Amino acid sequence: MRVIGIDPGVAITGYAVVEECGSDYTCISSGCILTKSDLSAAVRLEAIHNQVFELISLYSPQALVIEKIFFSKNVRTAFQVGEARGVIILAAARCNLQLFEYTPLQVKQAVAGYGRAEKVQVQKMVQILLKLPQQPAVDDEADAMAIALCYLQNRRFQEAVKGGRS
Repeated sequence: MRVIGIDPGVAITGYAVVEECGSDYTCISSGCILTKSDLSAAVRLEAIHNQVFELISLYSPQALVIEKIFFSKNVRTAFQVGEARGVIILAAARCNLQLFEYTPLQVKQAVAGYGRAEKVQVQKMVQILLKLPQQPAVDDEADAMAIALCYLQNRRFQEAVKGGRS
């Protein structure tokens, strides 16, 4: 199964296309969508939407996994992230992709085994699970990988539970 994980933001949106094959995970592509702060909000959001739509078209994932806004000290930032989430969700809908959402706590629990894990612990587990030569340099990219892995780990767990009930 192939999924695209997204860590939404207006200035930086991290993405990762991760594929599950048996018990192995492979990162097919990852990076960041960057928008310039001197552009209008509408232009920045359009750029995010178009680039996510292009990534979906290019890599044909079966699902899009995105981080939920769980908590924000800054209301303005929360609104901006919400707007970015909206255009990303729209791209998924336009491509008829299933959408899954997880909180940062759920991502940490699934990837590092502890919901209050530090960022560096999550990044190290991402590196191990994806067999990367080094940790991703940009936090947003690493977070997108972790979000994709969260879905795949959760999916695997749900299938095991269903198998146990049969």
